[in-house]
Amino acid sequence: MKKIIEVENINTTFDLKVVHENLNLSINEGEIYGLLGPSGCGKTTLLREMVMLQKFTSGSIKIFGNSLTNISHNQAQKLRLDFGVLFQSGALFSSLTLAENIALPLIEYTDLSKKMIDEIVAFKINIVGLKSNDALLYPSQISGGMKKKASLARALSMDPKLLFLDEPTSGLDPISARDFDALIIKLRSLLSLTVVMVSHDLQSIYDTLDRVAIIDDKKIAYEGVLDNIHLIENEFIQTFFK
Repeated sequence: MKKIIEVENINTTFDLKVVHENLNLSINEGEIYGLLGPSGCGKTTLLREMVMLQKFTSGSIKIFGNSLTNISHNQAQKLRLDFGVLFQSGALFSSLTLAENIALPLIEYTDLSKKMIDEIVAFKINIVGLKSNDALLYPSQISGGMKKKASLARALSMDPKLLFLDEPTSGLDPISARDFDALIIKLRSLLSLTVVMVSHDLQSIYDTLDRVAIIDDKKIAYEGVLDNIHLIENEFIQTFFK
């Protein structure tokens, strides 16, 4: 299997606080991969390091064979064009309509005509399960589930190969959460995505993830499939997956 992301001996320290200690994991092309662990264990920190919003202290992260350790600004910008990121809160711009939010990366990073951008926006709105007239609404006018879908449409606007999701079902009611899980599985196949997801949602974890890495006490406590997870002797794993 082709490795898309390789994390080797990652250490992360904030002042005197050690967050990660020699983390190692790898993510394969086409899989939905979960970063799990107790609150404060550094799941989102690792995700932010992968998308180059935060620097790690030492070690190596490679994405599509590119090392992030000494990457130039131009190389980083080029690599980010292959990423889609859905932040936990959605992070939509409140002063823009959903269509304007989704169009923003296309306006900033491409030379496409307005007509082409409008067509792409309409397509992305459709594939995430929103209605075409939702495009004219503002974030304050829509539900939490619609915000997640609109944020996902924006994350997909540039046709990324790699999709990062930070707690995508948090704040959603159970029906909306399961609907979102099904959408992620459908889009993975439809768009040939590799997905990296931080999650606490046990149902979502079982329904969507191919493999997981569980961070506990600064290290990787387990990496692999969920089939035999209950056999792992780790207090967090035993409690969480009971």
